[in-house]
Amino acid sequence: MRRYSEVREVTQDDLDELKHVNNVRYVQWIQDISKSHWFKVTSPEIRQKMIWVVKNHNITYHQSAVLGDSVALETYIKENKGPISTRIVEIKNNKTGQLLVSASTEWCLLNGQSFRPKRVPESVKELFQ
Repeated sequence: MRRYSEVREVTQDDLDELKHVNNVRYVQWIQDISKSHWFKVTSPEIRQKMIWVVKNHNITYHQSAVLGDSVALETYIKENKGPISTRIVEIKNNKTGQLLVSASTEWCLLNGQSFRPKRVPESVKELFQ
């Protein structure tokens, strides 16, 4: 499995009223890194023919991040079944390695023109292995 990672710094805009990173921001980061990984590995031609939509997010919040923290996001594809791809995302404190958030998201692949579900092609699976 091919992993993809990014590092982000927690800013004031990421915080909720408790001065922790807002849960909605974590969801945004999960979606952002998933999209970044897709764009990093695929060509514009592939992206024109296929699009992904979220079917299900399963997110566990382990610890909080606060203003000034550096967080490391890492993602990979766990498995593909038909049109469904299960993607794992882990968000850790970049200095301590402590797990902050773990997520498993089911993404459904759609035909880029008809928007109907499409089986994940072997050629795409191979790009992420």
